[in-house]
Amino acid sequence: MLASTVAACPNLWAQDDEFRVYTEHPRLILTAQRLRLLKRERERESQRWRQFELLVKGSANLPEPGFGLALYYAVSGDDAAGQRAVEWATGKADDLRQLALVYDWCWPVMSPQQSAALAAKIRRQLSEKPTGDGLLARRDRVLALIATAGDPQHPEEAPLEDFIRQWWRARFAPALADGRTVLSLSDVYPLLEILHAVRDNLRIDLREDALDYFAHLPTYLIAGNYPAPYRAPENEFRIPAYLGSGQPDLQGAALARAAGLSMVAFDNNGLENQFLQGWLIQDRFLMMTPLGAPYEFLWANPYQPGLSYYQLPLVFHDPNSGALFVRSAWDEDADWFGLYAGEAQLFHEGRVTVVNQGASGSSAPKPLQLGDSSVILGRAPFQFSMEGGTILAIGLKPRQKYLVETDDEEMREIQTDRAGTFVLQYPPGRVAGIRVHEES
Repeated sequence: MLASTVAACPNLWAQDDEFRVYTEHPRLILTAQRLRLLKRERERESQRWRQFELLVKGSANLPEPGFGLALYYAVSGDDAAGQRAVEWATGKADDLRQLALVYDWCWPVMSPQQSAALAAKIRRQLSEKPTGDGLLARRDRVLALIATAGDPQHPEEAPLEDFIRQWWRARFAPALADGRTVLSLSDVYPLLEILHAVRDNLRIDLREDALDYFAHLPTYLIAGNYPAPYRAPENEFRIPAYLGSGQPDLQGAALARAAGLSMVAFDNNGLENQFLQGWLIQDRFLMMTPLGAPYEFLWANPYQPGLSYYQLPLVFHDPNSGALFVRSAWDEDADWFGLYAGEAQLFHEGRVTVVNQGASGSSAPKPLQLGDSSVILGRAPFQFSMEGGTILAIGLKPRQKYLVETDDEEMREIQTDRAGTFVLQYPPGRVAGIRVHEES
């Protein structure tokens, strides 16, 4: 009875949520447990710490100086680094997220005048700048509201309640859940910062509003990368799928890796996250760049065991969004097929080719074979032969019912997903012809 009541009223328990911030500084990301881990890494002079320290002490041009210097101060206690972060934040800087991190992490080293000036600057930005409906703007505001909370009247309460109840629960989470919103791998990182900040300070796990999405998110963070790594001067990168042609976006690759590390940190007991940890923890992908090194040090946990991602299925399919990634194997020279944001791609011998969906016009389209999986590009009616395994038909009408006839089997009805894809499973070695018709 209780389970059915909760299923019918998913926000039943949300009525008692508390939107006031009572936690002490640091409130954002640097929980007591995480700080202990980071200080332990500093004491043992791990490779991640040494690289981060080298960049800070060498006055490297950090793309996010407030974030990097404030993190260094919080872990090392180096007052000079903390003051550099505060001076940056109280100067001409206007990055609301970084201002919030400096205010929160450098709280002990700020004078009352500096603290008041920075808090006023942050609140001025909160009041003067348009709210912004994008994920980045929402993330920045949440971090700023939590960092500067402290007034006995709790002015953070109303905007945080509006964010969670009106934006997250009523709009954004449902769009994630039903596939209307699909985040690129690099855009997942700000989502994770929101999850951490809200759970650590309000004791609300936002994943509960889109359980299916967050259940497959760790696998998405693995499957959505091309097989072959990219060898940059500092380190190797796994490259997330991107639309069109052009050079890989290494900043996006760094943020995608940070998203994965942050996902593991959010729930290190989850089975899917243990596979993700196995994917991430290889040292050759350790980020050494001025952008990536602070994130690498902040989120990576070398003490967390991981499971081999070779045990994961070679096909990732999200029927809600239509995202589809297929590999021939988990080796780095494997073939890969992706269908993402309306674009189909084939990765073969280190090159990406955009596939024109459903353009063959043939009654017998030739399948793309990737290991035990076959990707069919065609428009109904069409027919083809197969030899078992997973059959993925793409390029059809979204949310449309089709009739599938397989030799020596009864006709069955199947419906495509949001992207016009359906999936069929056959025993290995099952040789048969398949005919597909649109249901009239």
